[in-house]
Amino acid sequence: MATGDASDIETRLQRLIPWSWFPLGLAPLYIGIIAGLAAVFSQIYGLIAYVKNQTRLATTTDGFLDLTAYDFFGNDLTRRNGESDPTYSQRISINLFRRRVTRSSVVKILEDLTGRTPTIFEPRRAADTGAYGAPNCGYGMAGGYGSRQIPLQAFITAYRPIGKGIPNVGGYGIAVGGYRVGGQLEYASIGLVGQNVADADIYAAVDSVRPTCATLWTRILS
Repeated sequence: MATGDASDIETRLQRLIPWSWFPLGLAPLYIGIIAGLAAVFSQIYGLIAYVKNQTRLATTTDGFLDLTAYDFFGNDLTRRNGESDPTYSQRISINLFRRRVTRSSVVKILEDLTGRTPTIFEPRRAADTGAYGAPNCGYGMAGGYGSRQIPLQAFITAYRPIGKGIPNVGGYGIAVGGYRVGGQLEYASIGLVGQNVADADIYAAVDSVRPTCATLWTRILS
């Protein structure tokens, strides 16, 4: 018996109603009425507990999690195909408190999205271009041509996530097992594959943290 279930509420109701009010011949009817009320109240209690959970991001589930994301981000942070509630909730939380409009924020959002660190080159940043006599420059080795004619611009090379498949499970045509035979085989779904990140997601991620006045030229490699 758990708090709020039918048995719990039935016991609570029986404690409130004196048995002396009912003749013994009416006991079956009395018990039936109490059980019916308890079943209804138990459903109401469960609904209240469920609704209470939807008032905080840490406990929000199901479609209410999608509504929460829509309230804050519109269509910019939708649930991925096969994404679980805990994973989606974590992504929403990360993006709610994400730092923006800095170089480091671009790096962080792409690392969170793809698991890989992007390459960023700013033509007006000496740390990227190198400088005469500085240790961070070498012809054909490090640094790059800088320019003061293209301010507030950067060139970003982002990388797609590395596909991992489904660990420890053989693919189609791989002889690692068979029906009722030992081996690494199992029914699979898209949700087991891991991140499903499209190129459009990468472009949108960069755009979501860039300064309004800046132009970030982005290319995507595998």
